[in-house]
Amino acid sequence: MYLKHFGLREFPFSITPDTAFAFGSRSHQRALNVLLVAQRHGEGFIKVVGEVGTGKTLLCRRFLSCLPPGTVTAYVPNPSMKPRGLLLTLAHELRLPVSPRASEFEIRTRIEQAMIEHGRAGRPVVICLDEAQTIPLPSLEILRLLSNLETEKSKLMQLVLFGQPELDRKLAKESVRQLRQRIGFSYRMRAMTEVEVAAYLEHRMRVAGHQGTRMFAPQAAAALHLASEGVPRLLNIMANKALMVAFGRGLPQVSVHEAWLAARDTEDARNAHLFALPSWAGTGVMAAARALA
Repeated sequence: MYLKHFGLREFPFSITPDTAFAFGSRSHQRALNVLLVAQRHGEGFIKVVGEVGTGKTLLCRRFLSCLPPGTVTAYVPNPSMKPRGLLLTLAHELRLPVSPRASEFEIRTRIEQAMIEHGRAGRPVVICLDEAQTIPLPSLEILRLLSNLETEKSKLMQLVLFGQPELDRKLAKESVRQLRQRIGFSYRMRAMTEVEVAAYLEHRMRVAGHQGTRMFAPQAAAALHLASEGVPRLLNIMANKALMVAFGRGLPQVSVHEAWLAARDTEDARNAHLFALPSWAGTGVMAAARALA
């Protein structure tokens, strides 16, 4: 595609979370700080909420990579399971020898035994659950029961919930009030500002190998901020398309023209009514760019 044209080693705007491309926006860095402080304090439940595409999964991966050596970790990307299935997944992630045919009680007992063993050895246990808004209420109750394990000074297991705003609505239910009251730290992720978007674009280009002048003109960065409202996933999609258009036209830089075309070609672009194509914009530019790529 456009790698050689722009002097890149790899694609700069993949939507797959990659800690190598992590950008410390104000919201992202604050969220990471909250997580690390909460982990050091030994809080049982920690919650991070953010809209779709705001970088929760990347934040989770950064958090896990920053934990002290010796920390026992588990990551569950899709916890939308009944209690037994969730317990079995946790046992697998914690590398516990549990039979797939074991009962819910047997699996839970084995997990609790492992937590006690880790606690005696001074090994903290951190379990991260992504897409936590999908956890059924009975499974949330199982997590609450697991969190009962504690010493006189700290919990034997810390659970971090990463979810969309629907998670807050689920936790507001009366039936899970006991769990809700155990959440010691929480944080709501915010989208990036216009200044952060411009810095984010250049940061990812540099990580991908670009060494030349600024790749996205100021007006282009402003347009992409407007079209994405600072949501990283949307921004990545449109920035990638803008580079494709610039490459297709043989340009050394992304101008506001290419940014507009990228926004127009993205179904979930925000403020779409503001991106009417100017008279000099050909209707087949995106198709032509894809053909050249």
